[in-house]
Amino acid sequence: MSSSPDSLTPVLTPEGWELVNSLPPYDPSASFGLNEQLRREGHPAERVAAALTQSRLRAEARGKFGDFADRMLFTHGGLQQSTRLPVAARHAQRFRAAGLDRVVDLGCGLGADALAAASLGLSVTAVEAEENAAAAATINLLPFPEAKVLHSTAESFASTYELTRAAAPRGWGLWLDPARRDPQAAEDSLRSGPTRLWDPESFSPPLSFVLELARTGTPMGVKLGPGLPHDLIPADCEAEWVSVDGDLVEVVLWFNDLARPGVRRAATALQSPPPPHESQPEQHPPNSPPPQGHRVAELTSSTDFGAGLELEPSGSTGLTGVLHEPDPAVIRSELVAELADELGGRLLDGHIAYFCTDGTDPGKERGLSRSYRIQEVRPYSVKALKAWAAEEAVTSLEIKKRGVDIIPEQLRQQVLPKKQTRRQSARHHATVVITRLGEERVFAVVDPL
Repeated sequence: MSSSPDSLTPVLTPEGWELVNSLPPYDPSASFGLNEQLRREGHPAERVAAALTQSRLRAEARGKFGDFADRMLFTHGGLQQSTRLPVAARHAQRFRAAGLDRVVDLGCGLGADALAAASLGLSVTAVEAEENAAAAATINLLPFPEAKVLHSTAESFASTYELTRAAAPRGWGLWLDPARRDPQAAEDSLRSGPTRLWDPESFSPPLSFVLELARTGTPMGVKLGPGLPHDLIPADCEAEWVSVDGDLVEVVLWFNDLARPGVRRAATALQSPPPPHESQPEQHPPNSPPPQGHRVAELTSSTDFGAGLELEPSGSTGLTGVLHEPDPAVIRSELVAELADELGGRLLDGHIAYFCTDGTDPGKERGLSRSYRIQEVRPYSVKALKAWAAEEAVTSLEIKKRGVDIIPEQLRQQVLPKKQTRRQSARHHATVVITRLGEERVFAVVDPL
């Protein structure tokens, strides 16, 4: 095993594994003292450092893996790219719904997607080239005897089974999550953040290899960064953008039997359930399926990019009623006009991703946009916004913007009073939306719904 900062060697022993699982919940303020305490108790320095690193990574991973994180191993880079468990569960459900019984995960990373597939009863072959990630995936998949991990490259595995020459064996589906970070910058990324790769041919494996697999007709899905240019998306797949709680996390290209008939573009928004009541904590047995309960909203289209629905922009005259801010998945999939039409709305500008409706109809709401009741609309300038804030005694201001070159944090400092007067002692919060409609710049005072 390598001696890189991500090395798992010290915790892949009975003593190291026991130490990791005996640590209290991670507390950065107590980590130095805990380090000293464990060293005094006789634990080697490398074991202590590796165990505390895992404790910190487990705390960071709870946002993606929930309670499952407490029995998993992680690497820094692997955690950055790993799929959130509720999203991985939806991937696995699509494989099962297609009638497949084996998922071959070519580039499994820490094993999030493999774990979700195995938890649904699918057989899993997880392939990972990076040594530490493969070791972590092996530990993370131990509860599932139907899953096995191979330390190999996607290209080597595909060559062994001739997957680029002919379709995979019946019942197989391929899943790929190409590495999109520069391995040469791995150690620096621990301090300065991961170094992303933007050239699809620099991915590991490259996009051309992925498309070569798809041309055999094998059912497959490929997870890529949500900023993938539309002109790089092949015409014979379904492109699905996915967001979680308003955070755009991925685009998946679905090929062959895993693509839905008649669907070219899709936006999927997952919304986390409210936290459980304190007296009834949420619990998941170790081998149970990934946690469900996320609200899911979807919008699909059969048309290609640039060929979707066109609505005549209404300009500032249409800025009345309820303003809708589409989910990032809707925006990136170019389905704003389709969502506006479905909700009976009107686009304000052909290049601005806002639309308005006369009201909110609970029967039509899709969970694919945030909505705001418009109170008033005024022409925008810094002077005008500052005058309005003074008139309304605003002391706390949320600024949303689209299509205008402003920095909300800087504008807020320009607009709000430096000191509160006695008249302003009662804190008055407001939300404004600043946008451009044609050549006109306006700000709307809104109330979130």
